[in-house]
Amino acid sequence: HPPPVATDGEEQKRLLENRPDQPQEPKVLRIAVIGAPNAGKSTLSNQLLGRKVFPVSKKVHTTRCKARGVITHEDTQLIILDTPGLTNPLKAKRHNLDEAMLTDPWDSMKHADLVLVLVDVSDHWTRNSLSKEVLKCLSQFPHIPSVLVLNKVDILKKKFLLLEIVADLTEGIVNGKKLEVKSAFKQDSSSSAKSPLQITQASPPESKVPGSPCGQEKNQAQEGSGLDRSSDVGGAGTGEAQGPKHYGPEDLKDMKGWPHFQEIFMLAALRGEEVDTLKRYLLMQAKPGPWEFHSNVLTNQSPQEICDNIIREKVLEYLPLEVPYGVTQVTDIWEEGKCGELLIVQSLLVPRESHKRMLIGRGGKVISRIAREAGQDLMNAFLCDVRLKLKVEVK
Repeated sequence: HPPPVATDGEEQKRLLENRPDQPQEPKVLRIAVIGAPNAGKSTLSNQLLGRKVFPVSKKVHTTRCKARGVITHEDTQLIILDTPGLTNPLKAKRHNLDEAMLTDPWDSMKHADLVLVLVDVSDHWTRNSLSKEVLKCLSQFPHIPSVLVLNKVDILKKKFLLLEIVADLTEGIVNGKKLEVKSAFKQDSSSSAKSPLQITQASPPESKVPGSPCGQEKNQAQEGSGLDRSSDVGGAGTGEAQGPKHYGPEDLKDMKGWPHFQEIFMLAALRGEEVDTLKRYLLMQAKPGPWEFHSNVLTNQSPQEICDNIIREKVLEYLPLEVPYGVTQVTDIWEEGKCGELLIVQSLLVPRESHKRMLIGRGGKVISRIAREAGQDLMNAFLCDVRLKLKVEVK
């Protein structure tokens, strides 16, 4: 089980400063998770970690800073760099986002050994091409191996569309080899979308990487998957292809996808489907190197930051568009109660009386729902009882 986050800021600080308790031959992998705002990056990061430490909400730009998640498994440490959605200066201005939101994803890329590019396949406006920002990011760091993750596959009614999406997002090439796409759908109605997609590569079968989702795990995934899909597109050889060339702005203009992905995964992060297959793959990609954190560390965020982010997530979730971005949070009380429970009292300061009414809701319904749900999430992160009280005031 993943370790809980310390409820005491000083204790968390000590943990972060502790020397890593690494084994004799440690392995490490730093993973940047990038994608358009709201593709599900934080949801996927939380599922990989096994505890909720990153805020998630349907509204864009819930993730405001680059936080790290740490998975320690036997001799391997995975460090997840959960980044704000890649956006451009114009949109950043519209959402009143600070400068860091534009630079943080780029910053994470500089430290990454592997990039996960997350695409929300349920969004029919954006699913057939990578955003210009994502392509720009990949083209700036062509030497860093990248993996395509198709998220929210469970929401996609017409599973055969995945073939088209894969072809578009990879420009028809995965791991230096051309994709041969065959559809194995039966036409009769009884099979609906249960029959598998087959996406194979024009390459000799014996060159499969052991443990890659295209190798022996394919059949297990086929049986055990709650998704209506059979196999991921696997990396065939060990990358005999030449390294990616450098792309200039002119090249990117006509590109919809990225022809240098090493693997493709299809999953439903919210339901946790197929997340383990991805996690196994990530553990296998780790290279020898020193751990960065003690094995008891789950995130580099302070307990206070986790608390603020989770409350903010709920405020974003339940209030109309422009309101949440103007809320200021002030923690009045953070202490341990008589029975070891954590007592938190936080004031939410809003600029207008009308915002205060919205946040409280009729009969206090909205604010009590926010407090209840945030309290449950905090229990999950800290693994102790949490009593959370929220007050709303006009600043």
